Amino acid sequence: MKVRRILVFPAGTEVGLEIHQGLKDCKEVILFGAGQATSDPGNFIYNNYQVIPSIYEAGWLQALIKLCKELEIEYIFPAYDDVIVALAKHQDDIPATVLTAPLTACLVTRSKILTYKLLSSVIRVPQIYSIEEVKCFPVFVKPNRGQGSQDAIKIDDKKSLNQALNKIEDPIISEFLPGEEYTVDCFSDREKGVLFSGARIRLRMRNGIAVHTRSVSLDGIEEIAAKIHDILSLRGAWFFQLKRAKDGELTLLEVAPRIAGSMSTNRVKGVNFPLLTIFEHERLPLSLILLQNDVELNRTLQNRYRINLSYEALYIDLDDTLVIRNKVNLDALRLIYSCINRKISVTLITRHFGNLSEKLKEHRLNNLFDDVIHLDRVQNKSDFIKRRNAIFVDDSFAERRQVYDDIGIPTFDCSMIEALITNHP
Repeated sequence: MKVRRILVFPAGTEVGLEIHQGLKDCKEVILFGAGQATSDPGNFIYNNYQVIPSIYEAGWLQALIKLCKELEIEYIFPAYDDVIVALAKHQDDIPATVLTAPLTACLVTRSKILTYKLLSSVIRVPQIYSIEEVKCFPVFVKPNRGQGSQDAIKIDDKKSLNQALNKIEDPIISEFLPGEEYTVDCFSDREKGVLFSGARIRLRMRNGIAVHTRSVSLDGIEEIAAKIHDILSLRGAWFFQLKRAKDGELTLLEVAPRIAGSMSTNRVKGVNFPLLTIFEHERLPLSLILLQNDVELNRTLQNRYRINLSYEALYIDLDDTLVIRNKVNLDALRLIYSCINRKISVTLITRHFGNLSEKLKEHRLNNLFDDVIHLDRVQNKSDFIKRRNAIFVDDSFAERRQVYDDIGIPTFDCSMIEALITNHP
């Protein structure tokens, strides 16, 4: 089986995080992330994270070339719009394949003005005004080179218009589109055309990203996607965004030759866009098995932790810790398997008052532990914790206090387990 060494850059963007979700469990891939030495979520999520300058800093290209050679990178996923253009321009210098559209398509789609001029023959595009042509409001002001709805502003009067034009770099003034907004996630084979186009309505946005979105059916989307593909010679994963005009007609907002942050809505329907993009480049035969159900995605902030804690053994309680209200605590189970993957000893230590063997069998936990310690009502758990480079997880504060006071090892309750779970066993 061929295993590809993949670099995602910059890894900590929403695009980079979605690529990670699509590829992290794929046997065909060894995944690396790269980005700046700043507060970057990619540094927490990618097991193999490398620090290199951003494309706005001197020496970034030389650093990227050196990194690709050192890590023997075969493919690079650019995970930010400006990075797409920068890497496409320097593809001949980079010793790895940049997985994106041809340079011409990258340059066109980075400019809304160029995109609208090129695609106005196949889909309605917003009317663009000069400042002198604005006679009535509202209008919309946004960056020509922006992404999503970032820095896009609805303008209701002349004063606000002047302020927006002075604030936004390279602004354009367009007609105001009051209707629903959609993203259409697409996947193209360069020869066979568009193999998938799936629309989703953008219900709630944050920083230009749809954090609440739902798959929907839109008439004519397949034909529009095919025409955009043909004009721009797109390949692999890409998407376009639409909004309904005042008369209800779908109107183009932008096209981007990359993974979208919320493409997971259609990824979980069976379209692994990053993996398929790799296969498309290799000209492998492609087909899809699609889940026919509609999918709704609502994204929230997710916690990631790094604790300076090393341990060789886990001691964990059963009742109200591993099993809560007669259901297995999935976070605790994930912690146990994280320890198993890292060759860390796992011991169940419990005062369970019933038949322990039957209880473990009932919840399919009977072959999970290296050791099981079943105590009576008066025995101290600390007397049975023999390994000192260990941690102790128990819902009872009294139990944790007794263990901590007697032997001084770190103790955790159920609400703290999330900080112990590692993504990199």
